[in-house]
Amino acid sequence: MSDKQKFAFDKVNFILLAAGMAIVIIGFLLMAGPASSETVFEPDIFSVRRIKVAPVVCLFGFLSMIYAVLRKPKTNTNN
Repeated sequence: MSDKQKFAFDKVNFILLAAGMAIVIIGFLLMAGPASSETVFEPDIFSVRRIKVAPVVCLFGFLSMIYAVLRKPKTNTNN
């Protein structure tokens, strides 16, 4: 048994996981913004970017991370 067969993930899996995590972080950054308080109402909390775009970006990031975990690495059958 070679060293490469001991790991469940290969380099591509880790790259896909890192890319998915970066997409999720971008989605959370898109959700960030000024908050409303008891004295001041901030209408930006209902913006399209924070309500629709950012959750879709996060969902895409989570789905790509799930794919990275479920992706089976290609094995070489050289004997």
